[in-house]
Amino acid sequence: MSKIKKIGVFTSGGDSPGMNAAIRAVVRSAIYHGIRVYGIRQGYEGMINGFIKELKSHHVANIIQRGGTILKSARSEEFRTPEGRKRAYEQLKIHEIDAVVAIGGDGTFTGAKIFTTEYDIPFVGIPGTIDNDLYGTDYTIGFDTAVNTVVEAMDKIRDTASSHNRLFFVEVMGRDAGFIALRSGIACGAEAILVPEVKTSHEKLKSLLEDGHRRKKSSNIILVAEGDDAGGAFAIANKVKEDFKEYDVRVAILGHIQRGGSPSAFDRFLATLLGNAAVQALLDDQKSIMVGYMDREIVHVPFNKTIKHNRTMKQEFLDIIDIMNV
Repeated sequence: MSKIKKIGVFTSGGDSPGMNAAIRAVVRSAIYHGIRVYGIRQGYEGMINGFIKELKSHHVANIIQRGGTILKSARSEEFRTPEGRKRAYEQLKIHEIDAVVAIGGDGTFTGAKIFTTEYDIPFVGIPGTIDNDLYGTDYTIGFDTAVNTVVEAMDKIRDTASSHNRLFFVEVMGRDAGFIALRSGIACGAEAILVPEVKTSHEKLKSLLEDGHRRKKSSNIILVAEGDDAGGAFAIANKVKEDFKEYDVRVAILGHIQRGGSPSAFDRFLATLLGNAAVQALLDDQKSIMVGYMDREIVHVPFNKTIKHNRTMKQEFLDIIDIMNV
């Protein structure tokens, strides 16, 4: 039998739709195995300050469909220091917590990895980020919902772009990775997709727009990840205006609507699978790992790998944009 009697769970970093479903799965899976669960509010900051409270099954009722996170989230500069981590450890010991489930992204797992090298409390991570940029899992919790949110907004923008013969630059989240832009751009038929992983060619973009103008396209939508090297949607749009005086150029920044909203069916499903898998991993004496979902199977990925490696973008997905715009 596992020696684990109490598990802590927290969410950290940017919120993502499906985090509540993951919390629910962790709580109910642990209770099923006779383990008490404690919610840690406001991420590592709450761990340091002792914002820790026991969660029963009824506390996570009716949250599977809710966006955001009932445990809140916060950045913690103090946790980056040895003194801050020592205070966090002391709070976990005060509450007699034997293991912790961390729901978040790269920064969350980096903190967990450092903590587990210093103290004897195992951590298991669940990938919760809309960016889908974590190595070791095909999908992160929240990505599918964020893509659906972008596609819904893009469809509406396409309607007005077609009505007025406008050129829209639509900026989506993705400071370091363009997976949201790529997936949603393909799904909504964007004329071009600009992502951090590929250097933006203004000449190629200019050629594409000239070709569309010759073919009398009624609308053009360029999807831009916020971390694109050309400077984002406003910078690119201003440059295009200089070359194409005939275009009515508009910019739309979708912003934080991508983080909110009720999670999709897939994100609820994924969060439930991974929440249960995280508890099972702790019962199997695993630590310093992320539970992921690859090829429709649960996998265990060491924090060291998921932190050090970047998830790569498939070239065939990039190529399909040009193919669809003939």
